[in-house]
Amino acid sequence: MNSPHRVVIIGGGFGGLYAARALKHAPVQVTLLDRRNFHLFQPLLYQVATGTLAPGDIASPIRLVLKRQVNARVLLAEVIDFDIEARRVLLRDGEKIPYDTLVLAAGSETNYFGHDPWRPLAPGLKTVEDATTMRSRILMAFESAEREADPAKVASWLTFVIVGAGPTGVELAGALAEVARKTLRDGFRHIQPANARILLIDAVDHALPTYPLSLSIKAEEALKRLGIILRTKCRVTDVRPGEVVIEEGGKTETIPTQSVLWTSGVRASPLGEALARASGAAIDKGGRVLVESDLSLPGHPEVFVIGDLANPSAKEQQNIPGVAPAAMQEGQYVADLIENRLKGKTVGPFRYQNHGSLATIGRNKAVADLGWLKFDGFPAWLAWAFVHIFKLLEFENRFLVMIQWAWNYLNWRRTDLLITTPRTPAAPTRENPPHA
Repeated sequence: MNSPHRVVIIGGGFGGLYAARALKHAPVQVTLLDRRNFHLFQPLLYQVATGTLAPGDIASPIRLVLKRQVNARVLLAEVIDFDIEARRVLLRDGEKIPYDTLVLAAGSETNYFGHDPWRPLAPGLKTVEDATTMRSRILMAFESAEREADPAKVASWLTFVIVGAGPTGVELAGALAEVARKTLRDGFRHIQPANARILLIDAVDHALPTYPLSLSIKAEEALKRLGIILRTKCRVTDVRPGEVVIEEGGKTETIPTQSVLWTSGVRASPLGEALARASGAAIDKGGRVLVESDLSLPGHPEVFVIGDLANPSAKEQQNIPGVAPAAMQEGQYVADLIENRLKGKTVGPFRYQNHGSLATIGRNKAVADLGWLKFDGFPAWLAWAFVHIFKLLEFENRFLVMIQWAWNYLNWRRTDLLITTPRTPAAPTRENPPHA
């Protein structure tokens, strides 16, 4: 009896998990490798960072997602390299996993554009740890301002600088404004959280630069109504303890702040570079692997790269954004291609179907670009909510998120305002001397 075709998938994100699930009825043995034991719904990380949702609301254990798929196994492991000729994946612990077909879907990480020393001062928003760190940083700013006697230092603690005016930055800014203006409004005695300054900074001409200009302007108007200060055509040149330096129109400005939150761009996983070294493939300046029109590695039709790690646009000139729907479609496509190959059939090149984009800007405010239809306001916010609920993998998660959103909508509360990461104590003041 012949052994089943071995498909190894690296990464339990949208692309990898959709590929694994789509192979449920194929005559293959699927092995999914990930260094985390859960699938994370990254589009809602900003809601964890602002206390609306708990990490468990937007994460699903991969084993439970695939528990009924008898041809799939899940291994908690970290991939560090590839042996392309021997068709093996090399793990950090020394084990080598053989494959007949390899699907690399390792995703991306926060990009500081060559300024990695800024990382500890300006947390990104790509992982659960990022979100809880950001949440603690935000809440500690209010707590520290409450203990501070110096008005200038209070202002510094209550100044939040968000770098990046794409969908994540816009959504984070809107949620943070609601935390300051509504959720924390009556919880402090020395400060007024509503006095917090929220600056959204980006070098682009308008917020949401990938959206039609009309929707970008609508989003900017919504941000302004929330009291958010939008600084476009402006770039960050330095991030230092207690301040951020920006350049606008040739002029440099230093903004005192204890809270810099980074949402400005992503870079492909380092596994893309490892695969390029092992195979001789090319990568672009963002670390993405240049692949063929069927998402396979040039010269290695048994290796596929999908999601944020793949750049199939070099030959086909497709504009494929690094978003969850694109990764889902690529995962489904590769699974179909693998199954058809085993049947001796061919499949045409991958074609991305853009079904639209949605971004929320706080309560009842959102913009929607469906291509054939563009709208904003409450209808767009409602569409955004239903789409995100639908994409959550587990029914339990969908139900919990719906309950949380309904509760928060009715009373403006956020249910997970916990400081959970190690903190640096606020400086003692005359009103709050150090403990003996």
